[in-house]
Amino acid sequence: MHTDTIEAQKAPLSPGGWERELRATLMLAWPLALTNLSQIALVLTDTLFLGRIGELPLAAVTLGGNLYFIALSPAFGAAFAASAMLAQERGRVRHHMREMRRTVRAAAWLGLPLFLVLGTLLWNTGALLLAAGQDPALAAEAQRYNRALLWGMPFFYGFAVLRGFLAAMGRPAPALWVSALAIGVNAALLYVLVAGGLGVSSMGVVGAGLSSAIANGSMLLGLALWIMRDRQLSRFRLMGRFWRADWRRIGEMVAVGLPIAGSMLLEIGIFSATALVMGWFNPTAVAAHAVALQVASACFMVPMGIGQAATARVGLAAGADDAQAAWRAGWVAIGLGGGFMALTATVLLLLPGPVAALFLAPELGEARALAATLLMVAGVFQLSDGVQAVAAGALRGLKDTRLPLLFAALGYWGLGLPIGLGLGFPGGWGPLGVWIGLASGLAVVAVLMTLRWAQLAGRGRTRPIRLAVQPG
Repeated sequence: MHTDTIEAQKAPLSPGGWERELRATLMLAWPLALTNLSQIALVLTDTLFLGRIGELPLAAVTLGGNLYFIALSPAFGAAFAASAMLAQERGRVRHHMREMRRTVRAAAWLGLPLFLVLGTLLWNTGALLLAAGQDPALAAEAQRYNRALLWGMPFFYGFAVLRGFLAAMGRPAPALWVSALAIGVNAALLYVLVAGGLGVSSMGVVGAGLSSAIANGSMLLGLALWIMRDRQLSRFRLMGRFWRADWRRIGEMVAVGLPIAGSMLLEIGIFSATALVMGWFNPTAVAAHAVALQVASACFMVPMGIGQAATARVGLAAGADDAQAAWRAGWVAIGLGGGFMALTATVLLLLPGPVAALFLAPELGEARALAATLLMVAGVFQLSDGVQAVAAGALRGLKDTRLPLLFAALGYWGLGLPIGLGLGFPGGWGPLGVWIGLASGLAVVAVLMTLRWAQLAGRGRTRPIRLAVQPG
C-alpha cells in the first residue's frame, strides 16, 4: 500500500489524568532537554578551551557567537514553526505522512534563501562590531571565528527540523544520541585545532569555529542516516519530490515562524546587546559575562526542551481538537519547567564562585570574582526564564506566536535594557546593574506569557480559540 494512504496510529494524547500527562511529557522532554544541553555543550567546550588561552580569544568568540545566534534567529523561527505544524498534523491522524513530509520539505525550501542572507551577514561580522563601537582587535578576531563557524549553519538548521519531526513522532532519543556524538567530535577537533594536540599548530578562534561547524554537520548526517535506516520513519520519504515547492505551506510556516523568529531575536538580542555593553567596560567584563551567560544558557536548555515537548503535546491535542488535553499538557509542562529552574537557582545562589572557577584560569582573578557576582543574578532570574520558555512552547503548540513577540519586545527592550543601562552607567552599578535589568525584563515576560496561556487554554472545558488550523 502506498505510504500516503496509510492511516496514522492514534496520537498519544494520554487521556484521563495528570499522572499520565506528566509521564508522557517527561518521556518526551528529557531527551529534548539533553539534546539542547549537548548543543550548548559545543559552545561550552569552545569556552573551556579558549578560556585557557586568554581573555581576548574568549571575548572575541563571545561577541562573534552572540552575533551568530542573532543571525540564526530566523532559522530557529522556521524550525519551531515546522515543529508546531508537524505536531498538529500528526494529531489530525488521517494522511499524516503526506502532510508531515510536505512540511519538512517546505522547511528545507525555506532554509535555502535564509542562509544566503544570514551567511552574508556573518561574513561581515567585523564591520558590524566596529559599527557597534567594539575594540578593533576584538572585532577582527570575532570575524575570523564567524567566517569559520557560519558553514555549519545549514547543517544545524536541518538538524533542528528533523528533531522537530522526531518530537512530533514521539521519538526524540535519536537526536540526543547524535548530539552526544557531536560533543566528542567537537572536543577532539578542539584538542587538535585549538590546543595544538598531535603536534598541529593552534588555529585559535578559527579552529574553534571549524570544530563547531564540522560537529553540526555530523549531527545532521547522523540524524538523517538514523531516519533512513528506521523501518517506520523511512516510510515518510521526507525528501521525496523535493523539487516540488508547496508555496501555501511555506507561507503558513513564514506566518507562524516570523513572530517566533522575532521573539527569539529579541531574547537573543538582549543578551547580545548586553555583551556589547560589557565591551564598553573592559575585556574583563566581557569574559565574566561570557561565563555567566554560558552557565545560564546551559540551565535554560532544560526548560527549552520542556517547552519543545509542550509544543508537541499541545500541538497533538490541538490537531485532535481536544481542548482538555491541550490545557492539561501546557500546565504540566509549565510546572516541570518552573520546578527544575528553582533547583538550578539554588545551586547558582549557593555556589557561584566554584562554578566560575570551572571556566576561568586562576590568574584571571578579577574576571572570576565578577563572573561569580553575575552568576548570583542569573540564579535570581532562573525561575522567570524557565517559566517563560515553557509557556512560549505551549503557545506555539496552538500556533499563537504574535502576542508573545510583543511581550518579548516590552519585557526585554522596553524594560530590561533601559533598567540595566540606567543602573549600569548613571547608577554606577557597572556590569551588575546591567544584569539586574535582564532579570527584571525576564520576570515581566514570564508573567505575561503565563497569563496568555491561561487566557487561551481556559479550563480545558471551554474553547476560547480555534485550537487547530486545518490544512487548506
